[in-house]
Parts: sequence; structure tokens; C-alpha cells
Amino acid sequence: MSLAEVWRSSARLVTTNSPQLNGGGGNKSALWKWRSFSGQPKRTVMWTWVCGFMLFTLGVISLFTGHVVSHLEWYSQQLSKRSLLDMSRREPIDVWKSKYSKFFYGCSERGRNFPPAVQEHRSNGYLLIAASGGLNQQRTGITDAVVVARILNATLVVPELDHHSYWKDDSDFNDIFDVNWFIASLTKDVTIVKRVPDRVMRSMEKPPYTMRVPRKSTPEYYLDQVLPILSRRHVLQLTKFDYRLANDLDEDMQKLRCRVNYHALRFTKRIQSVGMKVVKRMRKMAKRFIAVHLRFEPDMLAFSGCDFGGGEKERAELAEIRKRWDTLPDLDPLEERKRGKCPLTPHEVGLMLRALGFANDTYIYVASGEIYGGEKTLSPLRELFPNFYTKEMLANDELKPLLPFSSRLAAIDYIVSDESDVFITNNNGNMAKILAGRRRYMGHKRTIRPNAKKLSALFMDREKMEWHTFAKKVKSCQRGFMGDPDEFKPGRGEFHEYPQACICQRPFSYDKTSKEDEEDDNIPEEVHNNNITRHGHLSSADNERDEVFPD
Repeated sequence: MSLAEVWRSSARLVTTNSPQLNGGGGNKSALWKWRSFSGQPKRTVMWTWVCGFMLFTLGVISLFTGHVVSHLEWYSQQLSKRSLLDMSRREPIDVWKSKYSKFFYGCSERGRNFPPAVQEHRSNGYLLIAASGGLNQQRTGITDAVVVARILNATLVVPELDHHSYWKDDSDFNDIFDVNWFIASLTKDVTIVKRVPDRVMRSMEKPPYTMRVPRKSTPEYYLDQVLPILSRRHVLQLTKFDYRLANDLDEDMQKLRCRVNYHALRFTKRIQSVGMKVVKRMRKMAKRFIAVHLRFEPDMLAFSGCDFGGGEKERAELAEIRKRWDTLPDLDPLEERKRGKCPLTPHEVGLMLRALGFANDTYIYVASGEIYGGEKTLSPLRELFPNFYTKEMLANDELKPLLPFSSRLAAIDYIVSDESDVFITNNNGNMAKILAGRRRYMGHKRTIRPNAKKLSALFMDREKMEWHTFAKKVKSCQRGFMGDPDEFKPGRGEFHEYPQACICQRPFSYDKTSKEDEEDDNIPEEVHNNNITRHGHLSSADNERDEVFPD
């Protein structure tokens, strides 16, 4: 029944039941009363009542259905995610890629309510940053410097790199990174200048104020303790700037971290060119290859406090290097190994990879500086993987101008490791964290981190078991350490290693996935290691000692 019909029937009902309208005295007055009653005011009241009732009904229905739909969507997402992760845990490990990586992608776009960058002349002052450490440690500092400048509404001056660390590299920012791209790509987030204007420097009565903030300082600390000084002095320098910002920030700030680290920090064209030449030469020899960041240099071994079987000579040499860190405690090498704090030897890395299923003809790129023990240390790994290459072997002439600069050489290893099909880390250092996070952001490309705590015990007993048993145990140990999407545990891990706020999930379709993977599985294994030229698409730190692992 229409609204008009409801209205007419109600009018008839009132007319029929009214004695004053059916004759008798006072018909005119009664009729006048009826007309007054049934005129525009009455119709307005009745219309308002009906519309209000309908709106109320619609509101209740939409509220209920919306509530149900939102819950259904939430449950659907959770069931999809749970089924995906449950299946990934049950299925055999594919050492070359995660079956479900295609459902995840990096997402670091600015939110709609993220205000534009404050202009230079309206900012609270100029923020100078002195980064610390090697290439990747400084990278974390630069990333956080942009976020801190945003928090303080400050104009950021292009950060200064560390020239006095162990690596003795005097490269400036523009020697390693594309400074113009860095400034331009972050224009909407933070105003960045190459230097403090001369007029500002001339107007200052005192030199720029210098301070060092505590590690993992919160945004509130910067607003309460740093901002007043910046506002008063107009130019402020923060020194030793590495891991000086809290791990947990709101989503907008975490996404800004991702925009800086994964998009704004781009290597110079010269470095990028050399790095991609090495990648191309690897691809000419094999369709796919793995990159191993051995990190078995003397400084890393000394820092770890571990024993690597070199006897008294080794202990004396590493102890001397260890003196460069004034605050490191005395450690028990055996206890450190049991805790999983010791890097694997190159031989142990090779055994782990073979046990996981990488064949003897797999092409391997070793990203490393000076290996402690030299060729004697590397020879067992070469025997396990004869197709063994380094940047020096693949681009010796192109590298000559870069040889005096350790950070620029490290950038080449960074590029090749990032472009590899599988990346294997061998420590919880800065390059391992940064690259693991980047590869997750770029689609969860396979990244293997040794479960050193369990593997150390297994390696000590490997002579007591058959190879089949050893390999089976290695595979069991490595579940959860293969770079799969389900490895992240909320509340744990450094953001640079687990950039969870910047990773989104696509809808999951099991049938489509199974079909695609069956097609991939039909490719003969020998095709993956032939000489066809094909060029592909170009843990948590529990304490401060882990965070400052050298690069």
C-alpha cells in the first residue's frame, strides 16, 4: 500500500467514526472543525510522523545490515588469511619463492588527512643530522631523520654521513645517493634543503646547538625536549643519529619511513649502473641466482664475541679488533653460540643451503668484504657451490674507481642482493635487516635467515647422523625463517626489518594459485640453470647490542 492510500484510509476511518460528522446539531461547526483538523497543519504533522518512522526504520535496517556486513567482511578476511597461512605451514618449502607472496605488496601512499609539508619560511628551524656507522646503519638514520623533521615541523638539511667510523669512508651524501631525487620525492612530506642559508647563519649569535638524543626516543620526547631548543636556536644538530627514533609510530609516520627508505633513497646513476651490470652478468649465466651476505669480516666476528675454531691466534686477533667498542661486555663464546648470536661460517652456510635443497649447480653471488681467513675459509663453500661469484670477479674494471670507498662498494652488494631471486643473510646486522624489510615490501621475495640457535646445535652433531637425517632436520629448523608472509609476529621485530604498516594483502584465491603454481612446476629444473640470457625484474632485535651490529 502506498503512502497516499494509507493517508486516505486513515481519513475515511476518522470520518466514519465521528458522531459530529454524521449529522445532528453543530454540523457546521463540526464540519469546520474537521476541515481545520484535516487541513494543512494536520497533514504536515501526519507527513512528518510517517517520514520520521520510515527514516527510523531504514536507519535500524542499515545499521543492522551494515553491522552484519562489516563483520562478514572481517571474518572473510580473517578466514582467507588464516587459510593462506595454514596451508603455507603444511606445504613443502619451495626454496626459490613463497607460494603466497603474490598476495602481498608494498603500500606506502600518503593518507588523505596527511597535511602537506610545512614551508621553509614557516618551519620551526633547520635540523642538521650527523649519521653514524656504515652504509646501512646510516640509511636507517637518514630515514628516521626525515620522520623527526616531520614531527618537529622543521626544515631538514641533507644529512651528513659518517667519515670517522671503522670504515674510514669520506663519501658525502651526494656521492652515494641521488640528492636531487631525495629532495624532490619528499617535497609533499618534508621540506629539505642542501644547506642552511647564509643569511640564517650570519644572523646567528651562536654556533648551531648540538645534542645527542637517547636511542628509541618517542615523538613526545622530540616535542618536549628537542622542539623548544630548535625554536629558540633556529638551527639544531643531532649527532650519532642511528636508531634514535622509537620503533612503534602511528601508521602515517611508518608509511613515511617506507617512502623514504624504499623510494626516496636512490643510489647515484654511477653506482646503480655498476650494480645492474653485475646483475645482468649473473642473469646471462643463469635464469635465477641466490645472493649470500656472508658478513664474515674480522670486525663482525670480533663484535660477536664468538669462537670460530681458529685457536689462540684467532682469539688474539679478534680481541684486538674488539677493543674499538668500549662498552661491549666480556662474553662466553659457547653461550653466545647456543643463543644463536654467532654468524655461521661459510662452510655452515653452504651446508644449510644444500640441505634446504639448492643444487650443486646453483649460481651463487657472495656479497662480502674481506673474509676472515681468506680463501682457506671460503674454499668449503666453493666446493659445495662451484658457480661462485663476487662483484670483483664480475666487474673488476668498473669497480676500480670505487675501491677507496667502502660504502660505495657496499652499495653494489646491496643492489645485487636486492635483485637476486633468493637472499641469504648470515647475521642480524643492518644490511640484513634493511634488505629483508625491502624484499618484504617488494612482494616478499624469498629471504632466508638462518635459525642460528637451532642450527648451531645441529652443526655440532652433524657427524653423528646421515645426510638425509641432517637435511630433514635443517628443513624443520628453518620453517619460519624463510621470508614467508606469515613469519611476522605483531609487537616484535624492528620496523626496518618488518615494515608491516606498509604491506597490504590482495584477495586470496586458492584455485587460481594452484593452477599458476602447477604451470610454474612444469618448467624443467635444468632450464633454471642454463646459459640463456634472461634479465628478470630489475629479526627482531632483543637488545641494544643487536641493533648496533656493524654493517
